[in-house]
Amino acid sequence: MFVVGNVLLGIATVLDYALWFYMWIIIARALISWVNPDPWNPIVQFLDRATEPVLSPIRRRLGWRMGVDLSPLIAIVAITFMQVAVVQSLKDFALRMN
Repeated sequence: MFVVGNVLLGIATVLDYALWFYMWIIIARALISWVNPDPWNPIVQFLDRATEPVLSPIRRRLGWRMGVDLSPLIAIVAITFMQVAVVQSLKDFALRMN
């Protein structure tokens, strides 16, 4: 049973790192949006392609309030919730299996 617990712990750890990495990508996208970035820059294109599938549904539901795009903030809050609720629950469950 300890093997299954270790596998779940590994999955939870990888998921935690992936969520942290994606959160930093969203932060970079938000910071770059404050300036006038070159749309043909490969880094800007990567940030757009990586974050748009998550941010555009939030933008559609939320709309533009007061001219400020709050979708990165809402996405970061959702990622933090997933880290606390899902990842920590997986880690606790895996530790109880050991």
